[in-house]
Amino acid sequence: MSDEDITLTAGDAEVTVQPGNGGRVGGLRIGGVEMLRQGERFGCFPMVPWCGRVRDGRFLDGAVVRQMPLNAPPHAIHGTVRDHAWRTARTSTDEAVITYELVDPWPHPGRVTQVVALSEDALTLTMSVETYDSSFPAQIGWHPWFNRNLGGEGAQDVRLDFEPAWQEERGDDHLPTGNRLDPEPGPWDDCFGMPDGVDVTLTWPGQLELKVASREEWVVVYDEQEAAVCVEPQTGPPNGLNTLPRLVTPLEPLEATTTWSWRRLGSF
Repeated sequence: MSDEDITLTAGDAEVTVQPGNGGRVGGLRIGGVEMLRQGERFGCFPMVPWCGRVRDGRFLDGAVVRQMPLNAPPHAIHGTVRDHAWRTARTSTDEAVITYELVDPWPHPGRVTQVVALSEDALTLTMSVETYDSSFPAQIGWHPWFNRNLGGEGAQDVRLDFEPAWQEERGDDHLPTGNRLDPEPGPWDDCFGMPDGVDVTLTWPGQLELKVASREEWVVVYDEQEAAVCVEPQTGPPNGLNTLPRLVTPLEPLEATTTWSWRRLGSF
């Protein structure tokens, strides 16, 4: 099937899936209001086969040191799949399944599958990485850009609420140092640990409350940009290919899920 945009609908919720633009969710509209920052680089893109930065673009793969392109010098960032077209496996009114075959510069063949499922009050994203041959370390994550302000008369900026168990200390190179801190006030471009699962609430006062949840215990929060805030559930911290690798094997794919659920406030 083609890699053309896909529109999903459920009630007054509408999602645009863009297989041809890195397998990203290009838009989420609730009652006609767009929740995600628009633009080719924004929406919500999948981070595979790693999340965030990898130090110097290098990671240990068994006994071999692999080198990834330095797309955020001096590091490699956010994986490879967001830069390529995915293929559509199947679609229905409220669900799409898209796939991507891992290719160079990633050293191992494998398949990434993403299921995008929409209901009237939730969007669920499920992603898996399979290998056909050798085992390899990998990570899964999502990088949504939520609009800071939804517009409208008297609209207020979004408020973030979450209770992480710790914050990863961030070094001058933007990578975790390995030290865990008591959570500090924002603004953030930081990784947090939530051992009971990611649970972050975004509230646009008087308009909408949206909860980002995942069984995974790692979340990066980035709110240093004027237009948007990012809440990124993932299977490990930045540089996790080196510090906390998750192994994909022929018998055990790596799979993760995040659900965004929402409720309206006021007259939204």
